Amino acid sequence: MKLIMAVVQDDDSARLMEGLVEAKFRATKLASTGGFLRSGNTTFMIGVDDEKVDKVLHVIRENCQSREQFMSPISPMGGNTDSYVPYPIEVEVGGATVFVLPIEKFVQY
Repeated sequence: MKLIMAVVQDDDSARLMEGLVEAKFRATKLASTGGFLRSGNTTFMIGVDDEKVDKVLHVIRENCQSREQFMSPISPMGGNTDSYVPYPIEVEVGGATVFVLPIEKFVQY
């Protein structure tokens, strides 16, 4: 058995949940925040048998696409923004960061 943890951007989370439900996989959603962009993410925890890991990864890949987005950088001067003019920069967002972990034991009450 494996535990798949997928961290996805909030914009992709509803589509991913629909894809998982359609493929008959259960998932637990957790709200999370990314450290780089400080934007909302959703972390999915999905427990599956070893032979179903590739199918779950396929569902994740199909529903979580990366894309380019402009963002304003955070002031490096703390609270003083009088002389700081932030220029938007283009960053890649979306996609998914996925961890597949071995599970020693699974119990459901």
